[in-house]
Amino acid sequence: MTGCELHILRAGACYHPAGMARQGAGLCPAEFPALVGLILHPTEGIVLFDTGYDPAFFTATHTMPERFYRWVTPVKLKHGEAVSAQLGRFGLKAEDVRAVVVSHFHGDHVAGLHAFPRARIFCSRFGAAEVTRPGRFARVRRGVLASLAPTDMGARATFFEDLPFVSMGADMAPFETGADLFGDGALIAVNLPGHCPGHWGLAVRDKDGRKTFMVGDAAWSRGAVRDNAPPPRLTTSLLGDTRIYRETLLALNSLHRNNSEIVLMPSHCPEAAAAAAPHEH
Repeated sequence: MTGCELHILRAGACYHPAGMARQGAGLCPAEFPALVGLILHPTEGIVLFDTGYDPAFFTATHTMPERFYRWVTPVKLKHGEAVSAQLGRFGLKAEDVRAVVVSHFHGDHVAGLHAFPRARIFCSRFGAAEVTRPGRFARVRRGVLASLAPTDMGARATFFEDLPFVSMGADMAPFETGADLFGDGALIAVNLPGHCPGHWGLAVRDKDGRKTFMVGDAAWSRGAVRDNAPPPRLTTSLLGDTRIYRETLLALNSLHRNNSEIVLMPSHCPEAAAAAAPHEH
């Protein structure tokens, strides 16, 4: 059984009212870390799940209308916190990254793509299409910064929809099938619709057969999954589809209730960031 080694990295954070991520949480500003999965696959090499924030984000939001993105969700990125700068402590370089799995093309998930020019890009065809959607204002409103997508993305992209689909197994119910990235069951991309077009997660199996489910922005915290507590309709309707988002969140809640041994890893969860931190320093 092929298994991977997984490390969770924090690549910056953004700040906005807590109530924008969980209905009823109030208007006090909250920190939402940008979490990235560094995956060591035994035969395919180094794989990233998303890239988090990067100095390129500030370049991409220097002018209007893109600067509006930075105003709405202020970002803090400490020196050395970009993923490309963190690889050294694992004895790695940016050119060692063989693939980047993109959950979706919002700026806080792809700002570091430019740092890995040799990496294969796994993504949804529908997510990639968001980058070329007409209208700068329309793209920014939907969280997309087109300049963060590599110019050669078309040549490097492998779409989830074109990969072999396999059964997820009873332990992942109610999620039934996913796209097997390398044909060995170690990394399986799972469609998690609702947050935005082309939003997917990644089930990562470790050497002992345990699974971590990187769920991107299908939930913004583990607590939201446990309680089945969605963001307010204002948030979900602005970025995606409220009804479908809530169906996906309910499915994640069911997965947690059915099998609490599956580790759920939302991309902006402070609880998940705190749990990973002692293992990463």
